[in-house]
Amino acid sequence: MELLSPAGSLEKLITAFDYGADAVYMGLKDFSLRTNAENFDFSKSSEIHKYSKGKKIYCAVNMYFHEDDILKLKAQLNEIKNYRFDAFIVSDIGIADIVKNAFPDSELHLSTQANCINSLSAKAYAKMGFNRIILGRETPLSDIKRIKDSNPDLSIETFCHGAMCMAYSGRCLLSAHLTGRSANRGDCSHTCRWNYRLALEEESRPGVYYPIAEGNSFTTILSSKDLCMIDHLKDLEDAGVDSIKIEGRMKSIYYVATVTRAYRKALDYLKDGKTDYLPYRDELFNVSHRPYSLGFFYGTEQTEDINPTNESYIRNYLFLGIVGNKVKDNTYEVDIKNQINSDDKIEFTGPDILSLESENMITLDKDFNKIKSLNHCQKGYIYTTSDIKKGYLIRKKTI
Repeated sequence: MELLSPAGSLEKLITAFDYGADAVYMGLKDFSLRTNAENFDFSKSSEIHKYSKGKKIYCAVNMYFHEDDILKLKAQLNEIKNYRFDAFIVSDIGIADIVKNAFPDSELHLSTQANCINSLSAKAYAKMGFNRIILGRETPLSDIKRIKDSNPDLSIETFCHGAMCMAYSGRCLLSAHLTGRSANRGDCSHTCRWNYRLALEEESRPGVYYPIAEGNSFTTILSSKDLCMIDHLKDLEDAGVDSIKIEGRMKSIYYVATVTRAYRKALDYLKDGKTDYLPYRDELFNVSHRPYSLGFFYGTEQTEDINPTNESYIRNYLFLGIVGNKVKDNTYEVDIKNQINSDDKIEFTGPDILSLESENMITLDKDFNKIKSLNHCQKGYIYTTSDIKKGYLIRKKTI
């Protein structure tokens, strides 16, 4: 199975490939369902292909289009051609024709936003020219097998990890209703993750609310658990899945690296049984996540139990930065994401190492003078005798 990782920025694209992705999916800033991701403008095309190293890049053009959006897309087609995308992910059928005609050498993938969950729909989309169906997250394993058996020449992709939606594969009006930001236009405010409180209003006292509370006065009844299928990849393969997808174009580089690496190791184990993927699997609990579940793959029992313990995000490590070029013995540039203190007990993690505790780490300013800490966007260096490489991630425990 193909391992497909999110690339919400050029940094994340590079990270995904370095940590084992076979392909990445990214968005163009005007037409993506993740408008708050950094996404890509037309100045990045040459850099993207330099780092792809022959692996595949899919472009998400998966929002629902109004008339003005169609005109904007048509006006940008020549610039989009500079990217040479391997496939376009589309949910709007009208847009599929535009993309297919403009990019005949690229595949057409049906977005999960189109809610394809049965074999007849899959067959109809195949007749329209779609090469791959990204199934709705509501599709159980038994149905995936039936869809694949009925459409053996059609590539099947499904999500294997990450956030799920309280609505039918993203078709939600809650965000638009409460914030004026449409989830179907790429601007979801994730209102389903907010904390809600139930209260009583007495008929003769409009506007006066009496809270109903037991223990914690807020609950997350709308917030779904996160999906995690790393221990069940054989079941996905047996059902006919061709590509497994990690959700998270809005997530951090640390998330992309850790999750991609874990699923790469699990797929390698599935192939030959020699890779010890369990330590990397355990790292999935060290990235920011909600309680994990198996989604709808084995039925609805876990999805109906939304979040009984009212747990929000769980995070065991804080991502601090990325190791840059080695500038002298034991001294490295560093791209700071969160403050690094010289007395922090930090760890390094990379594509080829699980984790490595720092030895004698010292923070240095831009002139190589010792300083107590380095802050986000500050130019500086770290000194360490640890055997590290460019691209390693820097983290520290939060518990």
